[in-house]
Amino acid sequence: MRAIWSGSITFGLVNVPVKAYSAAKKHDISFHQVHDADGGRIRYQRRCEVCGKKIDYEHIDKAYEDGEQTVVLTDKDFKSLPEAQNDEIEVVQFVPSDQIDPIMFGKSYFLEPQGKSPKSYLLLRQALGDTDRTAVVTFALRQKTRLGALRVQDDVLVLQSMYWADEVREVDFPATRSQAKIGTKEKKLAAALVDQFASDFTPEEFEDTYQVELHKLVDAKLEQGESLDTAATFGDVTEETEGEDAEVIDLMQALKASLDKKRGGRKAAGGRSSKGTGKSSGTTSGGTSRAKSGTKSRTKSGTKSDSKSGAKSGTKSGAESGSKSTTSSRKSSSASSAKRRKSA
Repeated sequence: MRAIWSGSITFGLVNVPVKAYSAAKKHDISFHQVHDADGGRIRYQRRCEVCGKKIDYEHIDKAYEDGEQTVVLTDKDFKSLPEAQNDEIEVVQFVPSDQIDPIMFGKSYFLEPQGKSPKSYLLLRQALGDTDRTAVVTFALRQKTRLGALRVQDDVLVLQSMYWADEVREVDFPATRSQAKIGTKEKKLAAALVDQFASDFTPEEFEDTYQVELHKLVDAKLEQGESLDTAATFGDVTEETEGEDAEVIDLMQALKASLDKKRGGRKAAGGRSSKGTGKSSGTTSGGTSRAKSGTKSRTKSGTKSDSKSGAKSGTKSGAESGSKSTTSSRKSSSASSAKRRKSA
């Protein structure tokens, strides 16, 4: 067992260090919901109604709604309350055990003695047993102030939470005020029936037949192979990749597809350039603006030699700026003109 609370029982000047453990556990089979068509898990998400985003517990606060207004309380607000940090079970009364109506009892906790010596624990246990009384106490658990009863079961002190007086509902059923008369024979028959079922209470004799049959049903389905692989019920998308996370994955896929497309375009352009066409080479390596600049320069020169020179310049300066391509074309054009004048 794991302790859910630790502190001390205090009455007068006596302090009894203890740890609290839940006294009961559920034996019910736990179920989760699945889609009847494919067996996939059904998940519930905490989404904000304002922004629509999925919210983690660490970003969730508590709020109280009072008509048209809502008050938000944070963890810091709760911790500021004096009882939130109280680690004492304070005895306020010792009352006759039969004065506490069982309807007021809630969950039970076993109290384990702590410290070097359990003497104070044993003293309190002995006092409750000798006086046949129950200690009414107050304590704080999970940020709530609670009322409780401290009693003895075998050799262990048991803390039993109790409802506050205003939490127990008052009822008034009209049929309970009926004036119907009950005859003497009916009373005798009822008393005889009670005697027939009279016995000492032995909890071990009782069994939750529904859960027993449910276990048998589950085991039978497992033996007959009527089961699914648990991992398969979660599908391909985990809880962390739902909602806005799924949008991130879609974006990554889109970026990857764009990158692959870009790489494919470069490979295709490289193939065309190797065939030696000046126009393709200039457009691919130098860009559209640089190709246009080279074309204008070659047009002004008006010669075949100028066109070849411009194409070579565009090929060599693929990763450079368009201005360098234009300057190179002009120099080639001037050199060609000088050669023609010398030849003439």
